[in-house]
Amino acid sequence: MPLPLDVGVRAGMVYLVLVLAIPIQYYLSNQMSVPSTQRDANLKRLLKTFYHFKSKYLSLPSWKRWCWSWFKKAESLRTGQKFIILGKDPGKDMGETPAKDVLTYRNPEGYFAKSTEVRSYRPTDVKFRVGQVVKHKIWGYRGVIIGWDAKAHAPEEWLNKMHPPDKTRWRDMPNYSILVDTRDRGTPQSTYVPQENIEVISNYEIQHPFIWDYFDSFDGALYIMRKALRYFYPKDG
Repeated sequence: MPLPLDVGVRAGMVYLVLVLAIPIQYYLSNQMSVPSTQRDANLKRLLKTFYHFKSKYLSLPSWKRWCWSWFKKAESLRTGQKFIILGKDPGKDMGETPAKDVLTYRNPEGYFAKSTEVRSYRPTDVKFRVGQVVKHKIWGYRGVIIGWDAKAHAPEEWLNKMHPPDKTRWRDMPNYSILVDTRDRGTPQSTYVPQENIEVISNYEIQHPFIWDYFDSFDGALYIMRKALRYFYPKDG
């Protein structure tokens, strides 16, 4: 009987930690003969490297994502249906996310920061970056930025409803697409928010079923973009 995904993932993580224990012990024993100042500096570099490694490879979400990617590859071989990847060259490892052509088909006008235009220029008034965790100043919900427009880009009917006459300035400032934490709003959703209505928060991980379609890991302050998303926001990385 196959193990449940969570049990198998945790078992794999424990095995990897045990495998890494011996080389780490060897490294630390060699450091005992090094001057204390140099040893402290080396240890800090080691801890920093380990933290990034842990965030990317030893976290439960990353292992789930890895297992799921292999499941999807196996499924694609069984059904003959490919999972197309996002980006300029589908032959490169840019991460499994909705294909560029699919995004264009779903949203040909590129509304709500869903445009496939590469943001090769980043205006100075764009205050926040893709991957930053933010909180809505008015409604209080938290989320992570997955895209931005230098000015609001949405259907006129939506703008008239969400950006009332006394808030016309919202149209002319940067607006951000945000994946909302499901602990704040039970139904998985994204919002489109003017810059002045959000503020950055740190040391807070967002819960959303699609978050790993956009990011590889979380370093405690910022979500690290997958290659596919970084292609469209090269100045935000």
